[in-house]
Amino acid sequence: MNVRSAVPEDEAAVVALWQSCGLTVPYNDPSADFRLALGKPNSDVLVLGDVDGSVMVGHDGHRGWIYYLAVKPEYQRRGLGRVLVTAAEQWLLQRGILKLNLMVREHNHAVAAFYERLGFGRTPRINLQKSLKP
Repeated sequence: MNVRSAVPEDEAAVVALWQSCGLTVPYNDPSADFRLALGKPNSDVLVLGDVDGSVMVGHDGHRGWIYYLAVKPEYQRRGLGRVLVTAAEQWLLQRGILKLNLMVREHNHAVAAFYERLGFGRTPRINLQKSLKP
């Protein structure tokens, strides 16, 4: 299947995909996330086929990150997630980024196992955050 950069017209379908895969949370606006990442020098949203899957990819100049990796439920377990991860890796490599990070919610063992099968390893780090919203 073809992987391409998303266009603004893909927003509704991509956000619906993320929601159908349980990737959204009430405190993040997925539409704002889509628009913020779309087609920037440091980030993009890649889509598979007719939005059968998607991944958000970005970097800070040193580390690459992937977010919102999703494949339509009816197409899962067919290797499409691997295709999207590979596309994100290639996107980063084309920009000279040699390290790829991601975060998985602690309780999501199946997703952690998926990434481990793709060669990702757990890192001994403490992930800290601070909300900047008043």
